[in-house]
Amino acid sequence: MNGKVIAIVNQKGGVGKTTTTLNLGYALAEKGHKVLLIDLDPQGSLTISLGVDDNDNLQHTIASLMGMEIEEEQLPSKNEYIITVEKLDLIPCNIELSGIEVSLVNAMSREYVLKCVIQEIRNDYEYIIIDCSPSLGMLTINALAACDGVIIPVTPEYLSAKGLEMLLKNIGRTKKKINPAIDIEGILLTMYVERMNLSRAVKQMIEDAYGKQIHIYSSCIPKSVRVGESSLNSVPIIQYDRKNPVSIAYENFAKEVVRYGKSITDK
Repeated sequence: MNGKVIAIVNQKGGVGKTTTTLNLGYALAEKGHKVLLIDLDPQGSLTISLGVDDNDNLQHTIASLMGMEIEEEQLPSKNEYIITVEKLDLIPCNIELSGIEVSLVNAMSREYVLKCVIQEIRNDYEYIIIDCSPSLGMLTINALAACDGVIIPVTPEYLSAKGLEMLLKNIGRTKKKINPAIDIEGILLTMYVERMNLSRAVKQMIEDAYGKQIHIYSSCIPKSVRVGESSLNSVPIIQYDRKNPVSIAYENFAKEVVRYGKSITDK
């Protein structure tokens, strides 16, 4: 088994990166895939969303693992830092990751620190999904250097769509200079309201601008208050309310990820 590493990336906050990471991972795990989630956002939203509330007192997080890698120390055994919640495995995060981002500036081979951590466990999983921070700093560069594919969640708002251009340029630079194997798997529209003219207009704008070069997932994730309720209860929306349109959309999206990922592999 050689796990596929997918980074969920957008430098804009509030576009559904954590919700997408959690529910994509859960949907894949429900289909029998072995899935690991990595929380690479210092806010630790993914960790908290899986019910790990006391993350400041965890002995090992992605921050401590990257710190050990920077210092060329041997990593602990997997059962010391991987947390299993329901069907998912998680490498958690806390605010210490902010300090690691500062340390990366002067680290040797600084772009590849996360990749080295992942290499230790890559063969244990079919999918490794990274929830990135809302920035284009060194943590996100590490995720791009470590991944095989990028999924970009975008809300149907003008500024969110305009921010795509800068993100795509940075992914292009990373592909050219650091990780030639990286592939933009697709753009995912989140918090989509079908009846709103703005949602439809922005969707059309994205399709016109990028549709010929980049896959745009047919599954649009609708907006729903149930997503917030599921977060409050520390479970994926799919587990919280399976019949909710958001749950159905994420399950269809997961099928697209598997199907489109295979088509890329077969090229």
